Amino acid sequence: MPWLVMGAGNMGARGSIATRKLQRSAAIGLTATKVGLRHLGHVGKKKIIAGHSSPELDEAARTKHEEDIGKTLFKALNQLKGTALKASQILSMEADILPEGIRRELSKACYKATPLNRALVDKVFRDQFAKSPGTIFKTFDSRAFAAASLGQVHKAKLVSGQDVAVKVQYPGIAASIKSDMKMLGGLLTVFSASTDLMPDRNIVDTVLDEISIQLHREVDYFQEAESLKWFKDNVKNERIIVPAIYDDYSSERILTTELLTGLHLDEWLATKPSQEEKNAYGQLLFDFFFDSFFELGFVHADPHPGNFLFMENSQLGLLDFGCVRKMDSGFTKTISDYYKFLIHHHTVEPDYNKLRSFYEDLELSKDEMTDAEFRSILQPQLDVIQKWMIAPYLEGEFDFTNWEWPEIKMADTRKITPFMKEINRNLLYFDRTYRGIILLLSKLGATVKTGNKWIGV
Repeated sequence: MPWLVMGAGNMGARGSIATRKLQRSAAIGLTATKVGLRHLGHVGKKKIIAGHSSPELDEAARTKHEEDIGKTLFKALNQLKGTALKASQILSMEADILPEGIRRELSKACYKATPLNRALVDKVFRDQFAKSPGTIFKTFDSRAFAAASLGQVHKAKLVSGQDVAVKVQYPGIAASIKSDMKMLGGLLTVFSASTDLMPDRNIVDTVLDEISIQLHREVDYFQEAESLKWFKDNVKNERIIVPAIYDDYSSERILTTELLTGLHLDEWLATKPSQEEKNAYGQLLFDFFFDSFFELGFVHADPHPGNFLFMENSQLGLLDFGCVRKMDSGFTKTISDYYKFLIHHHTVEPDYNKLRSFYEDLELSKDEMTDAEFRSILQPQLDVIQKWMIAPYLEGEFDFTNWEWPEIKMADTRKITPFMKEINRNLLYFDRTYRGIILLLSKLGATVKTGNKWIGV
């Protein structure tokens, strides 16, 4: 099943953005050529050393090769910024699309986006408000303190003295979505044809289509503002802090919110918190996801470390509401029943007919698949994922330390592709958010009480 996560991160060195279509096309084409040549070189080396190697050396060479390709891809996508860099962030979390070595390099997109210079920031403000930021705010720091793929964040102060965070969207982002996604699709097509590191194109197409839909939502700050207000009004846990929004200082391309102060996950972990503190925050993250999905029916679907602040008084600040999803009650009921069934199927008595009916309800498998194909080809591969999914719920508590997504060989992914439909859109967002929370708990090293009324024994 595809898993996606999107988000922002800390800024890197100052730089410019390739905004012209010709420049962006040239960058993508050059990257495709480099990727193909790197892979050919790797294959050639493998043939030369065949019979003179070991499993350990082969694994090291494979990892190095994946990292080299990942670095090449990230360099090009970071130059393009915008849509391309956002795709880099998403693909870094897509276990079904790219192998670990490449994903590890692409994950840097969450932390190393290069910010805009002052002149471009002023241009955005003049386009939106016909004024420069210096005349709108009492103070405005022209240096961004956080830079993401679609925009960057500045500290400012209102005339009232209130400290605020001002998110400024990069110029031309909205207009570049269609052409950038087309170019990125072409790059991944070449990548798929010239290497053995990717699944079939239909899986890639589904992921890219979802990225495109989400991007059009994320570049509309009016919509993000409404989502932020909804969460602030409806999240009742006093330890979850949603910033206030300032409408008079916001527009379609600029979003001004209350400035929250705290530490991101890596910074907080560097303070050497106790295991009790880790567990408390882990429980908060875990409960927030389940309450949002099953009770509120509305999920913040961007759960990477850059979107959470570990604050004083054991509070957790929630940032970036560009990626949210409303869930209908019928789907949440299906997910509850599905997980409960999986626990029974894998621990008590298998029921393959019922399992297949769930796949059909969730639009996972094709109707024309034979029972033999289902049992001998599709299900053995999905078993691995399902056992990972239900493990935390077999006991009342679970230690998520180093709990990682099971590595699936691309060859195995290709085996089951002919039997898979395009994934249910609600399921895509559930999977994306759930896996993101699990990865946070893993990095946090938290032990969490997993028993709940929606999923479990």
